[in-house]
Amino acid sequence: MYYCCGITQKGVMPHNEDAILIGQEVSTDGSIENCMDSPFIIAVSDGVSGENAGELASAMCLESLADNKIYRHDKIHASIMKVHNKLADFSRDNSETNNMQATLCGFAVDKDGSVTAFNVGDSRLYRFRNGEISQLSRDQSFVQLLYDEGQITQEQKRTHVHRNIIFPVLGNIKDCPKIDTFVIDGGFDFGDILLVCTDGLSDFLSPFDIQEILELPKNLAIRTEMLAKKALENGGSDNISVITVVMTDKD
Repeated sequence: MYYCCGITQKGVMPHNEDAILIGQEVSTDGSIENCMDSPFIIAVSDGVSGENAGELASAMCLESLADNKIYRHDKIHASIMKVHNKLADFSRDNSETNNMQATLCGFAVDKDGSVTAFNVGDSRLYRFRNGEISQLSRDQSFVQLLYDEGQITQEQKRTHVHRNIIFPVLGNIKDCPKIDTFVIDGGFDFGDILLVCTDGLSDFLSPFDIQEILELPKNLAIRTEMLAKKALENGGSDNISVITVVMTDKD
């Protein structure tokens, strides 16, 4: 069994372009708590700022993903491409939502316990294990490219003037997105916490900030709430979404 809790909120923004998915439940406002057995899927989506109908894009992205009910590693890439095509087709057919787009990040636990992660954009997946946090996903962004080439430091990534430039995401009608899927190296073990979040959290909390909160001897739902609150306290200027998942038993 797995215990999952998530929060999505507008923060200081006038409306929320984020959405979260836990199992088959999609939320665009508030919190979700659930205990689930495999198979299931966890994801966050962020409507791309500056594009039309970001709220619709993120919600439709996750609803479509949930409807596919795909958890196997060899099927997830095709499942996400179906989501992309659905968003792009809807966008083309509706002038009010032309070029609506959304990021996607999360993971699927298959019935055998295997875990496949996926990412399109700059939302993130972390694993907290034995008191240490590590980022499992790789940002699909301009500043990540600069960092990979050694032109900027890790700290400069967080404050770079072009940190909001990301590569094509789901729904883009001009360019096909690059869908990263991978089996999580080292797996998802008893005691681990997997955390998925949009950039409204990761832009305002460093990995060390996240680690400090996850280390606290508090209920996971409380720690998840603390993460969202801390992002706001640190000057959060975006919508905030975060999901945490822990394995509650080994069977």
